[in-house]
Amino acid sequence: MSLKESKSSVVLPIVLLLIAVLSIQSGATLAKSLFPIIGAQGMTALRLGLGTIILMIFLRPWRKHSTRVPAPGARWWLVAYGLSLGGMNLMFYMSLRTVPLGIAVALEFIGPLSVAMLSSRRVVDFLWIGLVIVGLGLLLPFNQSVNGVDPVGACYALGAGVFWALYIVFGQKAGANYGTRSVALGALVATVIAFPIGVAYAGASMFSLAILPVAIGVAVLSTALPYSLEMVAMTRLPAKTFGTLTSLEPAMGALSGLVFLNETLSFMQWAGLAAVIIASMGASMTITPKAKLEVVNIAERDVI
Repeated sequence: MSLKESKSSVVLPIVLLLIAVLSIQSGATLAKSLFPIIGAQGMTALRLGLGTIILMIFLRPWRKHSTRVPAPGARWWLVAYGLSLGGMNLMFYMSLRTVPLGIAVALEFIGPLSVAMLSSRRVVDFLWIGLVIVGLGLLLPFNQSVNGVDPVGACYALGAGVFWALYIVFGQKAGANYGTRSVALGALVATVIAFPIGVAYAGASMFSLAILPVAIGVAVLSTALPYSLEMVAMTRLPAKTFGTLTSLEPAMGALSGLVFLNETLSFMQWAGLAAVIIASMGASMTITPKAKLEVVNIAERDVI
């Protein structure tokens, strides 16, 4: 392989991964535009519903892709996985009602990042934990100033992080029994839970043909496109590089919020974002084999 081909083989998956990260955050900004019409609850139901349809078409979970036989009681891991997936999406969208996108993403990141770091317990990991704490302190100046963060919205974002951490734990259990089928089946469980909530809040508005193009756009930008690009990048990049690049999500979220939603952050909040991003990158670069799976799962969260 020539030097030019070697560089191309590395640059291309990096570009694809960065496009995937940008696509996810663009999908979030587009989703937020529908909040005044169907609320965060209705948008959650639509994203999960349309995303599930996409995953069913591409993954076809009704077909057995392996000879593995699920263990007795494995369906409960699948249900727990679906519940955590639904809770993660609902809590995140609820936070976006009052919290800037970049801050919401950073706060949500703390959940799975904690899972990855606490699974290692080395001295260097306490540095990353300390940076996360500093980032939290800078991101959450609970006051009434123009740059203050709504406490309720922040709690929703942190709650999304908790569900994201549970998503990792239950996803590993479900995946061990159902393989790639667990993604589509878990999404179906999440949709069954979220759809009645969305209908109860939004009513007939959720089925308006006028919002369908935007809802499909959210499903494509937040699910189909990034999932496809990440699958390509994941097979061509080392796990550390993959985890490091996906750590840029809070920054991408903040930039998307600034450009598309006119959400401005204070200098201290940008510093808080930087602290969380550095902690995430640091955890990815110093990860041990035992914790590698958690970091990969952090990157794979946005399958739906």
